[in-house]
Amino acid sequence: MAVLTQQATALRPPTPARRGGGGALLVLLGALTAVGPLSMDLYLPAFPQIADGFAVPDAEVQLSLTACLIGLALGQLVTGPLSDRWGRRRPVVAGVAAYALASLLCAFAPSASALVALRLVQGLAGGVGVVVARAIVRDLYSGGAAARYFSRLTLVFGLAPIAGPSLGSLLLRFTSWRGVFVALAVIGAVLAAAVAWRLPETLPAERRSTGGLATTLGAVRRLVADRYFIGYALAQSLAYAGLFAYISGSSFVFQDVFALPAGVFSLLFGVNAVGLVAVGQLNARLLDRYPPRTLLRATLAVGLGAALALLAGAAIGSLVTVVVALFVFVGTMGMVMPNGVALALDRHSRHAGTAAAVLGAAQSTVGALAAPLVGLAGTGSAVPMALIITAAAGLSLTTVAVLTRGARSLGVG
Repeated sequence: MAVLTQQATALRPPTPARRGGGGALLVLLGALTAVGPLSMDLYLPAFPQIADGFAVPDAEVQLSLTACLIGLALGQLVTGPLSDRWGRRRPVVAGVAAYALASLLCAFAPSASALVALRLVQGLAGGVGVVVARAIVRDLYSGGAAARYFSRLTLVFGLAPIAGPSLGSLLLRFTSWRGVFVALAVIGAVLAAAVAWRLPETLPAERRSTGGLATTLGAVRRLVADRYFIGYALAQSLAYAGLFAYISGSSFVFQDVFALPAGVFSLLFGVNAVGLVAVGQLNARLLDRYPPRTLLRATLAVGLGAALALLAGAAIGSLVTVVVALFVFVGTMGMVMPNGVALALDRHSRHAGTAAAVLGAAQSTVGALAAPLVGLAGTGSAVPMALIITAAAGLSLTTVAVLTRGARSLGVG
């Protein structure tokens, strides 16, 4: 009985106030989660300028995006288990500081290949904040409460895609693409100071992993053997593949294919991000009536419908259809992200950092594979981007339907 009482006390979600303040913690975790999206979105309007400046094909510039995604994956894989062992604060303080330095080095890249390599390092450091933020939420909440908190996080980190391209376009009026990376370095430095000052430790010493590599590998094996975790992780990753295909290809599609100016592209990108944030807040309300699994499956179905409409619009060259379909598809991510993450992490509270690392690494890896396909297939049409988004949406829905059957009967989602 004493053991059960001790376990219940350890697993009871502590209140954010006791850990350092509800509103302040929400903003800080949202900022940490936004590091990844901001690293990609801020320099999107500069893609054509970078390609012209280095005299390289568009696909080579998109490799810098892929490198950042790969770095995000590796950074999360390394940091997640370390945060289970050392606590959440120490790894994230070091990681965000390293991100600021890597961003500054990107500003002085002498060639496209050097930029790709430095973006890999930038992603490695940026992945630290992403995985630790998710682990902290799992330290504090579980189930529907975790999904609601992740939904509220979209209100904060959703500002990154809203402001990113617009801020990038604004910066390009006064500086070159190198100035964009200087801005990222400044943002990273400010965030590092805020983390060191305000981020609480949510993993007490008695709940930390005390084993070494063997313990970490054992936790990974349990994750891989969990059909439900794999189902939700793959579904998340495939949905992200569609999102990253949009992020990678939208600049060329809107500016080159449809000949829209950079300012209009940034506006459309921001509107789509507003839709994502709005749906995320709607998700927090709907969770009072529906379980996360129901909302996830329904939203993935809507996303697939939007992707099919996008493919049709791209085939006939209809700008209106492409814009509307992308708005709906990107908006669905506001429900897919919080519900998918909460469902994947819910069964693994004792190794939340490792589970968040595997989940995040899978997302970044699949996204890294999807992003360059848009450029390799050609940027003279919107069809390649639409095809990848449609395939990703279809596979994501299929994965959830097949691998998470029976989850409700087991109390999952």
